[in-house]
Amino acid sequence: MPRVCKFTGKKTTTGRQYTHRGKAKYLGGVGTKVTGRTKRKFKPNLQKVRAVVDGRVTRILVSTKAIRMGLVVKPVRRNWKPEAVSA
Repeated sequence: MPRVCKFTGKKTTTGRQYTHRGKAKYLGGVGTKVTGRTKRKFKPNLQKVRAVVDGRVTRILVSTKAIRMGLVVKPVRRNWKPEAVSA
């Protein structure tokens, strides 16, 4: 399963993390300098959810934003009672 949201299309993006040294000018220093740049990944907050897709219940990866927006239709919870079936 790729790390991509089924509804919003959110996926892993790349960026950098900067390391600084020095004291900020507004604090009375001579300013901060960048001493290092390392590559990093920004990963979306994806959850495995049972959802109704095309009329079928499947387990898909969905971002939490899609869940909050109401884009995910969850299946109906059924209370199954074995004694009701046998009677």
